[in-house]
Amino acid sequence: MSDRPAAGEAPWLSAAACKVADRILESHLRAFGRPLLAGCGPQRDARQAAQELFAAPTVVLAHDGAADPRLIYANRAALLLWRRTWDTMVGLPSRLTAEPVARQERAAALEQARLREALQGYAGIRIDSGGRRFRIENARLWTLRDGLRDGLGSPCGQAAVFGRWWWL
Repeated sequence: MSDRPAAGEAPWLSAAACKVADRILESHLRAFGRPLLAGCGPQRDARQAAQELFAAPTVVLAHDGAADPRLIYANRAALLLWRRTWDTMVGLPSRLTAEPVARQERAAALEQARLREALQGYAGIRIDSGGRRFRIENARLWTLRDGLRDGLGSPCGQAAVFGRWWWL
């Protein structure tokens, strides 16, 4: 199966995106002891789970584990909030989701989540593609792990989910 979606297929259903969605769901379960999506247990169909994660009403984002992490996933709620398409959001340096003055605070929260494996109750200021500011509240941040089904898995990025936000 190719990493690129078939002609006319949604990019979040490509093999690579389905793998990231699975990693997000598995890592969330490990970090918080509960599924991110109701009904998305270990026996779920990968493509169906990827579609459900993309369609979830809460914002879900993930970035890779690079020194300057880039987004590897954004669901529909995230794309709408940041006013971006999949192609302009996925691959974006994740620091650009926050305005310059909020980036140090954001980096500190991500480091805390990395050290603890997970963090609940995070709040911060973000900025959409047009420069409009918004505040997020009660976000969960967690470490993404590759290979969880085979053991502990290796850290390979971080993810976040939140449902509360408002424009400033």
